[in-house]
Amino acid sequence: MNIKNRQQFLLILTSVVVALWGGDKLILGPLTASWKARSARIAELRNSIEKGTSLLDRDHSIRTRWEAMRTNTLPNVASVAEAQFFRASARWERDSQISITSTKPQWKRNNDDYMTYECRFDATGDLQALTRFLYAVEKDPMAVKVDAVEIAARDNNGQQFTLGLLVSGLLLNPAEQ
Repeated sequence: MNIKNRQQFLLILTSVVVALWGGDKLILGPLTASWKARSARIAELRNSIEKGTSLLDRDHSIRTRWEAMRTNTLPNVASVAEAQFFRASARWERDSQISITSTKPQWKRNNDDYMTYECRFDATGDLQALTRFLYAVEKDPMAVKVDAVEIAARDNNGQQFTLGLLVSGLLLNPAEQ
C-alpha cells in the first residue's frame, strides 16, 4: 500500500471514528437517556395509578374506619376532654389493679387542626398488673396513643415494678379558648 492510499485510508478511518463518536455523544446518548427517563416516568405513573385504584377500591372501608376514629377523639371543650380522659385513666387503673402514684397532664397545640392532651403516668404494681394496664390503654376506643414506656424493678426479686407511661389523646378541630 502506498503512502497516499494509506493517508487516505487513515483519514477516512479517523473521520468514521469521529463521526461514530459524535453520533454517540450527540444522538445515541441523549436518546438513550431520554428513553430511560420516559421509562422511569411511565413506571412511576403506573405505580401511582395502582395506588389510586387500590384506594378507590377500599374507599368505603377507609371512610368507615376514619369515621370511627374521628368519633372517638376527645370532645372539643378542654374541660370535658380532660374529665373524659381522667375517667378513662381511672377505669384503666381500676381494671388493671395498679396504683397510679402521679399524673402530669399537659395540653399541646400542634397546629390549627388538632391538639393533643399529653399525660405522664407514674404507677406501681406487679408485672401482670402493668401489662393489664398497658393493654387497657391500647384497647380503649378513645383516640389515645402510647408515646413512651419505662419499666423498672423496685425490689431485688422483681416482684414490684414502676411504670412511667406517656400517653397522648387526640382532639380534632379544637374550639377557640
